[in-house]
Amino acid sequence: MSNSRFSVRMLTQMAMLAALSIILVYAVHFPIFPAASFLEYDPADIMLTLGAFLYGPVAGLLLTAVVCVIQGITVSAASGIIGILMHLVASGGYVLLAGLVYKRNKTFKGSILAVLAGTLTRCVTMLIWNILLTPTFMGVPQEAVMAMLLPIILPFNLIYAGTNSIVSIVVYRAAGPLLLKPAA
Repeated sequence: MSNSRFSVRMLTQMAMLAALSIILVYAVHFPIFPAASFLEYDPADIMLTLGAFLYGPVAGLLLTAVVCVIQGITVSAASGIIGILMHLVASGGYVLLAGLVYKRNKTFKGSILAVLAGTLTRCVTMLIWNILLTPTFMGVPQEAVMAMLLPIILPFNLIYAGTNSIVSIVVYRAAGPLLLKPAA
């Protein structure tokens, strides 16, 4: 009986995290580099990281997939399928690796290592995916994207993931115990 309650509670909390993620991307999004205004910061990944820390890497990845699709057909509809794919790869890679690292070491130090691993994954993955998809998405030659990798795309992903990493740890340390507390 308690297993089914936990499952219902977990699904309810994951739905809440998904909704908060969508609200965050709707309410807060802005370009960091004017030369690449299509690269916008948003805090939505904070809730996805929280989901991975609370319920594990697979749950975090599933949560990410749901949020990417909902965001891609609502708040960020102009980005289309390429935007959904880029978001899924960027956030999914981050969340999956951060969740895997944290699952093995559920300490404060483990959370730091988890978000560092997630940040590194996002940065490397997005260098590759921007080379592959941004020319089609933006309608520019691949050389134009290559010229943006080090001065814009890499710093953007470091700032994006670094900011969300710090806030994720703060939020998890504050809210995690409350969310994991057994139901009364």
